[in-house]
Amino acid sequence: MAGLFDLTGRIALVTGSARGLGFAVTRGLAAAGARVILNDVVAERLDGAVSMLRGEGLDADGRVFDVTDEAGVEAAVADIEGRLGPIEILVNNAGIQRRAPLESFTKDDWDLLFAVNVTGAFLVARAVAQRMIPRGHGKIINVSSVNGELARPSIAPYTATKGAVNTLTRGMATDWACHGIQVNAIGPGYFITEITQPLADDPVFDGWLRGRTPAGRWGDPSELVGAAVFLASDASSFVNGQVIYVDGGLLAAL
Repeated sequence: MAGLFDLTGRIALVTGSARGLGFAVTRGLAAAGARVILNDVVAERLDGAVSMLRGEGLDADGRVFDVTDEAGVEAAVADIEGRLGPIEILVNNAGIQRRAPLESFTKDDWDLLFAVNVTGAFLVARAVAQRMIPRGHGKIINVSSVNGELARPSIAPYTATKGAVNTLTRGMATDWACHGIQVNAIGPGYFITEITQPLADDPVFDGWLRGRTPAGRWGDPSELVGAAVFLASDASSFVNGQVIYVDGGLLAAL
């Protein structure tokens, strides 16, 4: 049974993985045996993350590229496959957030959110899938959010992008399942990371979240790993087009 979750020898590319939930997922995939390729747009941040994983005895490498740059994505994927071998696992984690009342939200910020959160996922998945298809297998995991289902004030455009990630996931599965590729998504709830720490430190928001979440607490990034390893492994060989929410029950309750 344990072999179903074994990722030994498989190459996994995780975008936006130098920090936060992406880094936690990457560490988890590496601990399960995968050779992980981290990605970020900031070389110094990426180098630090790669060094940390290598210091833990994990097999890690890094590639700097912008997921919104079509040519850059293609070049990076081609380089990884040429130098290291076939990408068997892709985690589309790169994403950004912008907050403002919808009536004053700028088109530039709207376009940037969709470019990174939606178009970026498409560009990287397309480049990888073009190589997975002839091989007849592969795993693609898109990172969505509970905000793909529920909105909060000031994040309507972000919510729209994560809703698009959910439907894009189903579309990718519909097109690529016949080639032996499983495409699913993980929808995190509220986890404490360096990005969300200011929210956790806000007594009003922290109290609201703990009261709103049936588990009564924030998630720890390590708690996202199990779902990622499941979707990246043979254990999910007949799971396709699904969004698995890891949210402490937030979406289950009013």
